[in-house]
Amino acid sequence: MAINATDFLAALEEIEASKGISKETILQFLEESLIKAYRKQLGGDDADVRAKIDVEKGTIELCQVKAVVKDVEDDFLEISVEDANALDNSKKYKAGDEFVIDAPIDELRKATAMSVKSMLKQKFAEAEKSILYETFKDKIGTIITGKVEKVDERGISVNIVKTSVYLPKKELIGDERFIVGETIKIYVDGVESGSKGARISVTRSKEGFLKCLCAEEIHEIYDGTIQIKGIAREAGERSKVAVYSPDPKIDPAGACIGPNGSRIQKIVSQLGNGGTNKEKIDIIGYSDNAALYIMEALKPARAVGIILNEEEKTATVVVKDDSLSLAIGRRGVNVRLAVKLTGYNIDVKTESQALEENLEFVSFEEIQAEEDAKREQAQAQIIEEQNTPISVLPGLPEGYVAPQDRVYEEESANEDEDLNEALEAEAEKKEEKAEVEQAPVVEEKAEVKVEEPQPAKVEKVAKVEKKEETHKEVKTTTSIEDLEKSLADESARKASKQNKKSFKKNNKKAEEEMEEENKPVISTGERMSIYTEEELRQMEEEDKEAEEEYEDDDIDYDDYDEYYEDDR
Repeated sequence: MAINATDFLAALEEIEASKGISKETILQFLEESLIKAYRKQLGGDDADVRAKIDVEKGTIELCQVKAVVKDVEDDFLEISVEDANALDNSKKYKAGDEFVIDAPIDELRKATAMSVKSMLKQKFAEAEKSILYETFKDKIGTIITGKVEKVDERGISVNIVKTSVYLPKKELIGDERFIVGETIKIYVDGVESGSKGARISVTRSKEGFLKCLCAEEIHEIYDGTIQIKGIAREAGERSKVAVYSPDPKIDPAGACIGPNGSRIQKIVSQLGNGGTNKEKIDIIGYSDNAALYIMEALKPARAVGIILNEEEKTATVVVKDDSLSLAIGRRGVNVRLAVKLTGYNIDVKTESQALEENLEFVSFEEIQAEEDAKREQAQAQIIEEQNTPISVLPGLPEGYVAPQDRVYEEESANEDEDLNEALEAEAEKKEEKAEVEQAPVVEEKAEVKVEEPQPAKVEKVAKVEKKEETHKEVKTTTSIEDLEKSLADESARKASKQNKKSFKKNNKKAEEEMEEENKPVISTGERMSIYTEEELRQMEEEDKEAEEEYEDDDIDYDDYDEYYEDDR
């Protein structure tokens, strides 16, 4: 049968969008429905019926297939070779072949068409239930938003994500009321899969609903900075939420309440919609100290003291005489919630009753002081551990010193000694080199002086040669400029050694060695043996003349101050 492929494809896409079922699944459902309906028309569930839908070609093929045999035993499923060849002349059949009997769609009975429609609806419903279960099984423990479809005495019907759920009256908060079309938040408590599909349980009265509201309105709870340790709730009356923060700098109860109670009021406003009484919420600080935790759980009443029995899980809390009704609460709701939250059976007594019965209790101040001392000690220990240097690696014996520390100090000392030795060796090499270069020159000049004079002018030539010798020797040995340079080098070397001296200031022996090494190197008589007394006198005269020239120079040294300032 030929169909309009465009319209058929458009119908498939519309169903896919509304039901959330893929086109391939819809085609599979349609083929299965056609097969079952046609088998019912033929009158046997075991008939071999086949259906094929081609969307691109726009065709639907439906047929019955019989097996070709020599001897027919069941004419509903089999056909003889002779009958097959007689009915279809286009092909010569033999035993083992299949004989196809076409069934045009437009020739199907009306009852068969209605059966196809009914089966298709049933399959769509089953698919929707399966999709519903897969969708909501991951939403357990979360809040979803829906619209109220129907309101009756037993509860309300809420439309959520292409389906509806029923919210019984007992799952509402107190006497809250809703109207049709109103938006409502509900908590997914559980999802079950049954023969009738997915069953979604929703509520507004359980602790999970309040916990999700706190996470929505208080971002510190959402990001984990503040943790909810426990919730005790009687919907529509009062709830107690125990909060804790691992960061000691954060006040968890104050952060949840907010400035002037702004944060907690946002949560309260979403409880008891349209009801006469608003649910009250107590935010208390969680503590590992059971006694302190129980006294906090009785808020807004302030406890004076407590008698705790941890083995039997019982506690007797002493309160002020005028705070007894506040500690118990209206119809006992406050103490019931404290029992549910802490897990202890709590008995509340006034101070007068405690005195009459001679009860010995631990005061709230003593417990608080002990808890504060423990907290301070823990913080001090943490700071001490953070500031304590690790001198040994884990697993090494006590007192073991890491070798890298000793090597580092030895290397530093060796570097200083090596540097000093290198400087001294370099200075000695320069002095030896200067002596070696000067010695041959003096000897050569001495030989020339002996060979050059003539016999006739011995006295005169000797005077001239002596003068030239003095002049030459001064020029070829060490001039004043060279001597000043040498002294400058010695001063630099001395300054370098003086800087290195700071590394050994705590070692007396090292200081003495440094002082010995830092003595200025002054040219001795042995080293200056190449100068005669007359030459030395002449050098002193030249020095004096140079000093006088310097004194006569009119130099404004203030011009050079900026260079010294830059150096500093």
